[in-house]
Amino acid sequence: MSLNSKYCDAFLAVAETQSFEAAAKVLNLTASAVTLRVQSLEKSLGQVLILRERPCKVTHTGQMLMEYLQSQRLREQQLLQQFHGLDTDEFSVLHIATNADSLATWLLPTLSKLLLQEKISLKFQVADQSQTHMLLETGKVSACISSQSQAMKGCQTQLIGAMTYRMVATPDFIQRWFNHGLHRESLRKAPAIIYNDQDQLHSEILLTHFGLTQQSYPFHYIPSSTAFAEAIFAGLGYGLVPDYQIADRIQRNTLVEILPECRTDVKLYWHHWKQQSPALQQLTTVILEQAKQHLNHPISS
Repeated sequence: MSLNSKYCDAFLAVAETQSFEAAAKVLNLTASAVTLRVQSLEKSLGQVLILRERPCKVTHTGQMLMEYLQSQRLREQQLLQQFHGLDTDEFSVLHIATNADSLATWLLPTLSKLLLQEKISLKFQVADQSQTHMLLETGKVSACISSQSQAMKGCQTQLIGAMTYRMVATPDFIQRWFNHGLHRESLRKAPAIIYNDQDQLHSEILLTHFGLTQQSYPFHYIPSSTAFAEAIFAGLGYGLVPDYQIADRIQRNTLVEILPECRTDVKLYWHHWKQQSPALQQLTTVILEQAKQHLNHPISS
């Protein structure tokens, strides 16, 4: 048995748009035609792939198929670029995963010249640095910035540096919440700023040093690197911020490092497939060279 490409295209369009109607517009078909193709694929596999809800959701089996098809599509794009090259007016497309802090600070300034000169279009997926590796493993991206050091099969990895995080707060925040000292009880009452539920750095520090679980203190989830930092700058809470965003504020004393002993270096690695398209090779070269100027450099890898 083989997978019918038209059926798979219909399924993937529904899975990615979460709608039969939207998928129909993408494929220039009627919604009923898309429905029939997805039904035929489900029948041939003997599995339900799409839950007909609003929005549509993929089943566990559907998720497996979607990841496989996305991986195949990405590899096909790269292979065609290697075989045929690109017309002078055509952009090459790369799918990259990165942590939000890299994207908000050093990454785009590092790549901007290359992207414009070589006509490279980047499709970013953002996840916690401990999770981006999974996007490469499932074939959703061609390369990623990750805190994972181990290369997966068929890929290469290189240490590019480290981002240093400091636990900081404004002087006014410290006066209000830590006026009688920074200790377990004061931390139980002071509001923290945490990026999202995948961000474990903050909670691990408070658990390790003060025995506090995340349920023991108030916190805000702010899943935007820029808004996250701005919330701390505005005195809404305290939190871990990379040096890149706060060095000048520390020098001007508009921010204070409240737990110097909890300063954390997060090593970052560049992962990519061994077989790279020319565009990905260029991107890899620039990141390996330019990261030296923007990231700290731990002694060991």
